[in-house]
Amino acid sequence: MSRFKAKLFICGCLSLLLSACAVVPVEPGGYYSKAGRTHLYKLKQWAFDGRLAVSGHDDSWTANISWEHEPGEEKIKLSGPLGQGAMLIRLVNDFVTVDRGDGKVESSSRPEEFINQQLGMFVPVHSLRYWVVGLPEPSQEFEEVGDGFKQAGWRSEYKEMQRTEGEVMPRKITVTNDQVKLKLIVDRWNLDVAKAK
Repeated sequence: MSRFKAKLFICGCLSLLLSACAVVPVEPGGYYSKAGRTHLYKLKQWAFDGRLAVSGHDDSWTANISWEHEPGEEKIKLSGPLGQGAMLIRLVNDFVTVDRGDGKVESSSRPEEFINQQLGMFVPVHSLRYWVVGLPEPSQEFEEVGDGFKQAGWRSEYKEMQRTEGEVMPRKITVTNDQVKLKLIVDRWNLDVAKAK
């Protein structure tokens, strides 16, 4: 395990312990339904703050996550408590940069391959841009199953939803395949709802 991932793991554990003591107001939002979400494909901008746990056969780590989406651009910040061990991933179309805050910014024109090298396991970042909102990626076939769907060899399940800014958005998400399991808890959404209608 790299020093960065070790720091994230330790800081993430501490963060989860501390957050267990905090009260985060959440308004339950009922059950997941893809049919009522298709208008969210038009959502131009959104952001969320939450907590992420990723595990594979040989490695696992946890982190706080802040994700900002704008047309053609994703900004994903992973960090431990108080910003320790922070990593900022910026994806613009098919070009990615990774900034660990040490003055050294790395970049690549092969975003998913590069991000997966940085994280130590395969994470489908392009598809996740849709999955975190509760939608299948529109360019690929999918199969609806229970409280989610299967797509590209992954299963996305929405364990809990929440109401925010007039929308029902995911709160607890699990994304799995045979090799990797991602668990995401979204504490707060910020939506550009006007552009989604």
